[in-house]
Amino acid sequence: MNVVAASLSAAGGLAVAGAISAVLFGRSVRAALVGLLTAPAGAAAAVAGAAAAGGVSWSLAAPYLLPLTGVELAVDPLSGWFLLLIGAVTAVTGVYTVGYAGRQGHGPGARPSLVLLPLFAASLMLVPVAASVPTLLVGWELMAVTSLLLVLTEHRHAPAVRDAGIWYAALTQLGFVALLIGLVWLAGTAGGPSFAAIRAGARDVDAATASVVFLLGLIGFAGKAGAVPLHPWLPRAHAESPSHVSALMSAAMVKLGVYGLLRLGFDLLGGGAPWWWLLLAAVGAISALYGITQAAVARDIKRMLAFSTSENVGLILLGVGFAGMYAQAGNSTAAVLALAAALLHAANHGAFKALLFAGAGSVVRATGTRDMDRLGGLVRTMPATTVLFAGGALAAAALPPGNGFVSEWLLLQSLLHPGPDAGPMLTIAAPIAVAVVAATAGIGVATYVKAVGTGFLARPRSDRAATARESPPSMVVAMVLAGLACVALAVVPGLTIPVLSRIAGDLRLAPPGGTVAASTFALRVEAATLWPLWTVVGIVAGTAAVAVAARALGRARRRAPAWDCGGGPLTERMEYTATSFAEPLQRVFDNVLAPERDVDVTHADESRYHVAAIRFHQRIPDRVENRIYRPLVTALRSLGERVRPLANGSVHRYLGYMLVALLAVLVVGVLR
Repeated sequence: MNVVAASLSAAGGLAVAGAISAVLFGRSVRAALVGLLTAPAGAAAAVAGAAAAGGVSWSLAAPYLLPLTGVELAVDPLSGWFLLLIGAVTAVTGVYTVGYAGRQGHGPGARPSLVLLPLFAASLMLVPVAASVPTLLVGWELMAVTSLLLVLTEHRHAPAVRDAGIWYAALTQLGFVALLIGLVWLAGTAGGPSFAAIRAGARDVDAATASVVFLLGLIGFAGKAGAVPLHPWLPRAHAESPSHVSALMSAAMVKLGVYGLLRLGFDLLGGGAPWWWLLLAAVGAISALYGITQAAVARDIKRMLAFSTSENVGLILLGVGFAGMYAQAGNSTAAVLALAAALLHAANHGAFKALLFAGAGSVVRATGTRDMDRLGGLVRTMPATTVLFAGGALAAAALPPGNGFVSEWLLLQSLLHPGPDAGPMLTIAAPIAVAVVAATAGIGVATYVKAVGTGFLARPRSDRAATARESPPSMVVAMVLAGLACVALAVVPGLTIPVLSRIAGDLRLAPPGGTVAASTFALRVEAATLWPLWTVVGIVAGTAAVAVAARALGRARRRAPAWDCGGGPLTERMEYTATSFAEPLQRVFDNVLAPERDVDVTHADESRYHVAAIRFHQRIPDRVENRIYRPLVTALRSLGERVRPLANGSVHRYLGYMLVALLAVLVVGVLR
């Protein structure tokens, strides 16, 4: 038994033990037990992933666990990379759960929620190690069911939770049906359900069938990743679920959609046609722009982070799409670079988004609100959370020295060097993609300045914010662990380059080597070089020098109160809120956001010429949802009303339906 087998066995056993402990033990200790068992389960999975990414192989066939096909498991560098990501996020989430769910008899601390948490983590680990279509589909559905039940944790206390559950269930099952049809069709055409058989029989799959399978896979995998226009479940589910579940979903689960696209498009289908990857890059670009625009105007802190996830997933898909286009154009250097940027950004996003959702959960636990317009002053009452959230915001805004900057820099380098023989498609698409990355970076800075400035640094705008208290030590420790992961990925990203090159080689994009010249502290691409460690040292040293100089000069100055223009001392009513901060940016994107405004004027009883009150309402809806899903739901509801007489409760009629369906299947089979 090698290190991968031992670590995966330990991870599965600890996850099952965590679920059993939630059943057996009482409220006072079960959250601590579940968290303390889930955390090492994640750590064990991370060890297995690191070993697999480093080249250690392992496989297992259990023919009797599933009817007809059995269970097949295997690891390679690609599955190892995502297993490492999932395990690391699970470890942080487990530590966070100890304090977040402790001493709560309902919601996150309820027995069902604690039973499901380690099972959800185990299902996440199962997906990247699946080596056959049935195993992948079983793991995918287990992941969907456990995450749905966790999203519904607070369904008795908030109607919005039930709405989020309905949207999540509907779009998840839509994606699963698409995957079921596409993967079963592929397995039937290629000659077997195992991934090895599909790879061997890929040459027997005609181009039209391969394209249909890829499109079905795009629906299923991109929908799970939260890409536009299959995203409406994401801001609802991430906002309404407990924060440790939000962290696990956003930082880990959505990445499995990216994993599925890589596995299907490059590994099983062998690369396909250039238009596949152009379509994927377009989906990524639209997701990035739409997601960050919605995040910029959101006042709900968790909804803002959820839309930011759509943005970052969009950037990852953009990198994957260009990797495919470069590979088809014969530019292996740019293909490997784009894929490395996408995979590194997946890891970076996992680190800083786990930190940000943990910070948001800390704020919600202390203040009881997600509304940034009612926060403020937390820098004094919750200093640790403030510093850690600000560090995560720096990374998410792709500003140096954050880890998000490194992967976006790599992505830009891949887009800026399409090669002399790029062809018209890449020549047009690459500059557009550069503009997309630049726009998302700029709007992202404004988004996170709003979150930190109005939510943490401003004056408190509610009593709960003014009286907030710092989170329990385990929650702070979890945030510190996620922050350390961000620092490591920011300072020494070169350590990941050999693994990413190995993944590119396994996916047949190009032979590894010669693309990114990486050392421990430097990244070299073409004529560009990035020194992340020295960037960090320079920024820290410069900031410290300015602070020391300001303090030294301040001794020679006389302190006096700032001029207040005669308005008196500054109050919370005079400062920016999250809504007012985003209002100029909202005006720029009015045509995209299409805000809904309403003004209610209340007149005095004595005369309608006297106004008693004016109330202004503004709501920024999801325009994609309104234009696509609302009409579709209305049409389906109308169709349901029309066909209701077909289901009249008659057993004879139902048997007749079954007979007609059976005859139709037999006729189709004969015609084929």
